Amino acid sequence: MKVTIGALIIPQNGDMAPMRNAWVEADAMGVERIYTSDHFFVPTRDDLEAAHRKAGDIKDGNANRIEAPQNANAKIFEGMSIQAAMAVTTKHAEIGCLVIANPYRNPNLLADMARTIDHLSGGRYVLGVGAGWHRRDFDEYGYVFGTVGTRLLDLERDLEIIKARWLKLNPPPLRKIPIIFGGGGEKVSLRIVAQHVDEWHYFGTPEQLKHKASVLDDWCAKVGRNPAEITRCIAVGHGLDEGAALEEFVAVGFTHFIAAFTGPEWDLRPLERLLTWRDSLA
Repeated sequence: MKVTIGALIIPQNGDMAPMRNAWVEADAMGVERIYTSDHFFVPTRDDLEAAHRKAGDIKDGNANRIEAPQNANAKIFEGMSIQAAMAVTTKHAEIGCLVIANPYRNPNLLADMARTIDHLSGGRYVLGVGAGWHRRDFDEYGYVFGTVGTRLLDLERDLEIIKARWLKLNPPPLRKIPIIFGGGGEKVSLRIVAQHVDEWHYFGTPEQLKHKASVLDDWCAKVGRNPAEITRCIAVGHGLDEGAALEEFVAVGFTHFIAAFTGPEWDLRPLERLLTWRDSLA
């Protein structure tokens, strides 16, 4: 399995100039992908824990994997604009978002924005999309929050609209844009992965991910999809970047490793160990 590394440069808690420098630095270091995130207000650790517990995504044993600031009113920038800027600032890495909140943008518009950013980047764009979860984003910007179930059903519908719009646009995207979806719900989210997307992003311990991956494989069998077609991506904390620990994730099929960094300085030094480990496997 080919192992790849992504850097999530979260557009929070700092200013534009050092964040842009972080994109350039990550690109020069040789990461395969550079990501941003999509929020209007900074989610705190408490926000993240509450959302994941409600969805059944985390248990007490791995709640400490969530790394987030506590200042909900810290500096933040909008995600689609950031991706356009990343497209013209970087040269080598693919670029995308972990993940765009589907309810924030009309799916036909989102397809067009993704196509445009793909051209700006020279064919390096990846569409990361999810159902959205941060209640404050929805409330203050006037979006209907609904339920997890309704947002997932809307996402499934909109994925088909996005792919159909790509076929109609002139010019079309420069390549078949890969779609990443983040989520681990076993009844709906993993079925959506099996039916509609190219990459699955999640987090947890190797044991938890092995179980989730087996559920995904079952869904693939039910819908007639080869599970090997789906790249499996894992968020890793800065304390989990030792090779022996990471190889446990590789053993259960996860090959794209993503480390997150936030402002005000976006210190990318932990990436060096991840990249050294990746190169040692080659």
